[in-house]
Amino acid sequence: MIAGFSITSLLLILLAGIGAGFVGYAVGASSLVSYPALLAFGIPPVLANASNTVGVVGTGIGGVMGARKELKGQAVRSITYVVIGAFGGVAGAFLLLKLDPSVFEFAAPVLILLSSLIIAINPRGRMQAKQAAADSTAQLKHIEATEATEATEATEATEAAKRATTPTAPHRPPEQLVQPMSQDSWWVWLGVAAAAIYSGYFGAGAGTLALAVLDAAKIGPFHKINALKTLIGTGANISASVVFIIQGAVDWPAAIMLCIGCFIGGYIHHPQDSRKHHARRRRNRRHHSYHRSGAQNLLIRALH
Repeated sequence: MIAGFSITSLLLILLAGIGAGFVGYAVGASSLVSYPALLAFGIPPVLANASNTVGVVGTGIGGVMGARKELKGQAVRSITYVVIGAFGGVAGAFLLLKLDPSVFEFAAPVLILLSSLIIAINPRGRMQAKQAAADSTAQLKHIEATEATEATEATEATEAAKRATTPTAPHRPPEQLVQPMSQDSWWVWLGVAAAAIYSGYFGAGAGTLALAVLDAAKIGPFHKINALKTLIGTGANISASVVFIIQGAVDWPAAIMLCIGCFIGGYIHHPQDSRKHHARRRRNRRHHSYHRSGAQNLLIRALH
């Protein structure tokens, strides 16, 4: 036994943390897995929620480490969102600790239901569909541009001969960027702040809420705003965790095992998305290489 937990119980909390970390990066709802798991081991609701907040910090850290590429070039926005998340997390933590425990015990089932409804609406799936459509449109435009280039090269034999002996860079769709913060609407900041406060208070579905706000504001492509969503939650969870630790509202054995599991789950989830992204880019490169080969054949026939 370790502080009232058996080794088996701690390993089960670790497994729950891995599942929570995986789900947390996917749909922003790690607490829907981890919080009920802590309740199942007999931890009182408010103490379980505070310990859960400390534990799911691992999800955010693992997710941010896995999303460094998506956050590249967004330093100002990233820092701003972390700061907003931190202040919101402190506000949410104090709401949890200062209000009567019965308030949270009454609100928790309602919040779980609402967060489940938010996830059921599935902004992630809708955004992925929109992103796939945008990628397809960009690819079609580049294919048309490539075909137009081939026709021009076929009629310009002299220049074509030079280009046939000189390697050409592959055509790549331009990378979609996140819009400047100066273009954000005022309600975006309120939405981000609300998601941060909610994350500090309870947090189930907070990531999905932040994702929906950023999507509605058309901040940028899905994979980039998903990484930004992780920053908001991470800032809120870290600051709320500091409050809970100072106030002595943490069950440490459960929180530590949960944090380790969440870190593992949050870190291993992101590479799967990356592999899909890179596989799609490789298919695009092969497609464009095929067009380049066709253009070179046309040029050779034109020269002969």
